[in-house]
Amino acid sequence: MAAQTYLPTADRKKDMIRRGGYNIYPRQLEEVIITHPAVSLCAVIGVPDDRLGEEVKAFIVPKPGHELTREEFIAWCKTQIAANKYPRHVEFRDELPLGRTGKIYKRALKEESK
Repeated sequence: MAAQTYLPTADRKKDMIRRGGYNIYPRQLEEVIITHPAVSLCAVIGVPDDRLGEEVKAFIVPKPGHELTREEFIAWCKTQIAANKYPRHVEFRDELPLGRTGKIYKRALKEESK
C-alpha cells in the first residue's frame, strides 16, 4: 500500500466567503471588477455580518484621472454580478498592501476590517 501524503491548506480555503448559505469565491468577483474602466486594482474579502454570516467587501484602487463613487460602482456591479454576490461594502484606496511576491496581502485587509 502506498504512503499517503497530506498537504496543509493555507489561506485559499479560508478565502471563500459564506454569505447567507452561498459560497462566494473572491477571485471570480475580482476578475469581473477589474474589467471596470475606472478600476486599476481590486481585492475582495468577506467581512463579518450578524444576519448573513459574512458580507462581501471590495477594496478598489481607481485608475489615475478616473472618478468613481460607491453608488456608481455598486450599480455597475449589479449589472455584472449575481444579486447574491455583488459587494455591499466598498472601500476606495490609493494602494493595496502587497506581499514580497507582488500579490495583494489580503490577510492585512481582513485584519483592518475586523
